[in-house]
Amino acid sequence: MGGTIVGHVLYLMIPALREQFNSNFTPEKYQAFLKLMEERCGAPVKFQVSETPCFFPKPLLDQMSQYGKELIQQLGGLEYRKASFDAIPPDFNVPREAPHPMFIQVDFGLVRDAAGKLQSKLVELQGFPSLYAYQAMLSQIYMEAFELDENLKYLLSGLDWERYKKLLRRAILADQDPQNVILMEIDPSHQKTLPDFLLTEKLLGIPTVDITTIEKRGKELFYDRGGQRTPIRRIYNRAIVDELVRKKLRLSFNFTDDLDVEWAGHPNWYFRMSKFSLPFLKHDCVPKTSFLDRVEPLPNDLENYVVKPLFSFAGLGVILNPTKEDLANIPKTKRSQYILQERMHFEPVIETPMGGTKAEIRIMYIWLDELLPVMTIIRMGRGLMMGVDHNKNMQWVGSSAGFYTE
Repeated sequence: MGGTIVGHVLYLMIPALREQFNSNFTPEKYQAFLKLMEERCGAPVKFQVSETPCFFPKPLLDQMSQYGKELIQQLGGLEYRKASFDAIPPDFNVPREAPHPMFIQVDFGLVRDAAGKLQSKLVELQGFPSLYAYQAMLSQIYMEAFELDENLKYLLSGLDWERYKKLLRRAILADQDPQNVILMEIDPSHQKTLPDFLLTEKLLGIPTVDITTIEKRGKELFYDRGGQRTPIRRIYNRAIVDELVRKKLRLSFNFTDDLDVEWAGHPNWYFRMSKFSLPFLKHDCVPKTSFLDRVEPLPNDLENYVVKPLFSFAGLGVILNPTKEDLANIPKTKRSQYILQERMHFEPVIETPMGGTKAEIRIMYIWLDELLPVMTIIRMGRGLMMGVDHNKNMQWVGSSAGFYTE
């Protein structure tokens, strides 16, 4: 496809489906939807879930999926592998690195160019798992609770639910017994993503294990399974290094240890494919991005930029509309750990009773035999950023699902 998407916002967002949903919506349906979510997940969903799913034309999702592939493949060469080696902190450089990430997220926004045409623009990308169980369930419950057209699809690449489950099972379990495969997280019962952990347990039969409770003996790791010390053969890692460091947690093992475990998604790709990657990408969909320590002189229009730390989640440390004073407060020795990125103004393309709402579209990939886009995660917002903190006390914003028709 070409680099732009031509047409009015309403054309892009399938007006008939949008109007039908909005006119049939009731607060009672939404409350029933939330109740069903909690029942199916087995825990309250503690982040905001939007009142509405989103409807996108398939060519738009196909374009973003292809852009994502092109960007990911740019980061597969030897030159980038050499450049990104320094992005991996020595204390978290895990042995036997996989040749590519298994789980990848590529986030896009829709912006208007000078000619008024809508374009897909990269926000960021990450070689780390996302909500692969939760997002499928969310999509299914939108379908059920709001009685959506049964011809709508949420899985990509021609996948149906059975084929998707098989693919996810193969990625996370490989050929291991589920009791020897764990989802590893930091204090999982208090994470907002707990519903995804519980759904993953149900789907695959694997336990969620707090990283601080893992025991090391020799080159092996163990967890407590109903009072029985059970060997860990494979790890689906959801523990964020930034949180490990921030909380100063003590573990029985080091990430640098040569352990007898497999990784369902090698941890090094959390660093290699991240905000660190953005200055290396060459593509029409990539906003101008530089490492902060390499920007000289600073642009005069800093209000049109955003400063982001390389390795943080959920918008932590992001500076919108930075001033020269803001940048001066970042020590020179730390500036290589930040990027200065051209700020994008998302177009409000989702028509809601609260007005036009912006959407960030995440394409989720699983890379086994091939790099395969499998599903979307949608975040809706009307604030300065898409995160919850920037959309407080608003309706028709938050986590959502993306549907399309063939």
